[in-house]
Amino acid sequence: MSEFCPITGFDHLEFYVGNAKQAAQFYAQGFGFINTAYRGLETGYRKTASYVMEQGETRLLLSTALSPENMIAQSVLKHGDGIAVIALEVPDAVSAYREATRRGARGAIPPTEERDEQGLFRSAAIHAYGEILIKFVERKNYQGVFAPGFQLREKANNQGVGLTHIDHVVGNVELGAMDKWAEFFAEMMDFKLLVHFDEQTIATEYSALASKVMQDRTGKIKLPINEPATGKGKSQIQEYLDYNCGAGIQHVALATNNIIQTVSQLKDLGVEFLDIPLTYYENLESRVGKINEPIAQLAELGILVDRDRDGYLLQIFTQPVEDRPTLFFEVIQRCGSQGFGEGNFKALFKAIEREQIGRGNL
Repeated sequence: MSEFCPITGFDHLEFYVGNAKQAAQFYAQGFGFINTAYRGLETGYRKTASYVMEQGETRLLLSTALSPENMIAQSVLKHGDGIAVIALEVPDAVSAYREATRRGARGAIPPTEERDEQGLFRSAAIHAYGEILIKFVERKNYQGVFAPGFQLREKANNQGVGLTHIDHVVGNVELGAMDKWAEFFAEMMDFKLLVHFDEQTIATEYSALASKVMQDRTGKIKLPINEPATGKGKSQIQEYLDYNCGAGIQHVALATNNIIQTVSQLKDLGVEFLDIPLTYYENLESRVGKINEPIAQLAELGILVDRDRDGYLLQIFTQPVEDRPTLFFEVIQRCGSQGFGEGNFKALFKAIEREQIGRGNL
């Protein structure tokens, strides 16, 4: 995509939810986000209510339908609350849409212009896996709070709990569909394959998955795609597909510069994480080398460590944030490493399997 329309970065992720007001409170009180803008009945908009939540460079848009006929209501009924739109900021939304559809992408929202006293806002969208939309957002001529029709709530607070930006967004697709969607991002948007993990790499005695990490040419946008693999039990990917009623976004990795501080604050706020056995931390430095963080603190918080040739990373995964075992979050701190924690796959899989057993789904 760099040739015809370079991507500036993630613009926002839009969640379709049953009650956006309550969801906004959840992300404010649990994850430290600030509600910076709002659109709804009070602003003269009759179809949906939407809350813009910000922290660092991360922007979430929480939207709920105001009638059962609205597509958001239908999506929530089928999939539950979850992320429905990956919005990417581009310098020319019209060009991005036209080129992607010329290459074969299926259009979802044709190029649209909205104006107010703050300028001109352009956007367009194409279909991706499941019912996920990839939205192109052009802001170069718009100086408003978020988009026309939104009113300012609070100014963005870059502190929060220390979450700085979106590191990557992971999608789950049906068995046999991973290659198709990897090719979609390569052919329609000029992404490249960064790394491929097969079912031998990511497996336990009971379940397995395969994954391809697709990245745009700037390296800013990383979109791993997972598919289930056959095993003795039900893969975590298949569990997701069953409860999401199809493909969708499994988790979002949010970056921090101080994972110990961030996770400590998140736990104090009530966020629940996967439990990691203390045996994982025995001889940790002999496996991953010298690290700057105290291992005792990592063990207390359940933070995982992995190293590659470029450095190491620290990561931790929340429990699902919905009643359905679908969407969850990762908190990640990169100390040189640009990998995805390959050395932690087995420990992570076993932790998820313990939760699946508790749900009766393994």
